[in-house]
Amino acid sequence: MIYILLFIISFLLTYFIKNYAIKKSLIAEVTERSSHTVPTPHGGGIAISITWFIGLSYLYFSNQIESNFFYALLVGIIISIVSFFDDIYELSPKLRLILQSFVSIFGLYFLDGLNTITLGIFDISFSIFTNIFAFFMIIWFINLTNFIDGINGYVGSEFVFLSISGLILFGDAHFAVLAVSVLGFLYWNWNKAKIFMGDVGSTLLGYNIAIFTLYYANIESSNLWVWITLFGLFWFDATITLVRRKLNGEKLSQAHKKHAYQRLTQSGWSHFKVTNFSIGLNILIFGLVYFISNIAISFFVSLVLLYFSYRFVDNKKKFV
Repeated sequence: MIYILLFIISFLLTYFIKNYAIKKSLIAEVTERSSHTVPTPHGGGIAISITWFIGLSYLYFSNQIESNFFYALLVGIIISIVSFFDDIYELSPKLRLILQSFVSIFGLYFLDGLNTITLGIFDISFSIFTNIFAFFMIIWFINLTNFIDGINGYVGSEFVFLSISGLILFGDAHFAVLAVSVLGFLYWNWNKAKIFMGDVGSTLLGYNIAIFTLYYANIESSNLWVWITLFGLFWFDATITLVRRKLNGEKLSQAHKKHAYQRLTQSGWSHFKVTNFSIGLNILIFGLVYFISNIAISFFVSLVLLYFSYRFVDNKKKFV
């Protein structure tokens, strides 16, 4: 019953935010860097954030989530508030990075850091190294999710996929909470989007997946690679694109349209087709994780799959 209620809250909040944004002219205008062609309200991620924290609090007070994990996720309120103001006032990249760093440190504090990084033939348990890795992973997951948020239903469907995957693999209630929180928004963002998520939603989702990754890695070190594999579609595209832009001598802080999903839309694919293509890739990746017991093998095979998918995009629309 609680999940139905949370879905309704997310659904209705998104509807009212959409109407309010239209009334107050909080509209994402079409620019040469945009993937959309019609001015559209933004800030729908507020509904995701509010619903998520309501559901998270319910789990805490009903003793369905560990305290340290709850507090680490609760730190996401800070990133949501910062991103809310960033959506309105466009905060400087330096200020955003400083605030994200504080959030990452607080999240790691409540999780007691990252214990071990397993690399198959050996483990790294040197806390300075593991926590530096975890710190930068949180910041990268926050930002790459924000970078990837550009077409209808793309980020929303990714996090519904991750939530369902987590629910199947680990069975914990917070995955169901996140799924319904995103689904209520996704109804309004799917296919012909009536509202966009905005930074307030995408940065929180990126933070959540980073905290999920670290929390489950502390339970079983191989889970680090389970989550990195499941999140592969996003970090692979964002990382390879960033490296290629750097090699091209581009200013990395400048907006662009060179991510794989953006180039697919430029090649003539609809947002709907690109999003469905990503869902198909995610299902294949989940199958690798679920049916192959050795995570090193499933991780490697997923990299091969993502590499050839990226090459497919290059053939459809060259990286220039």
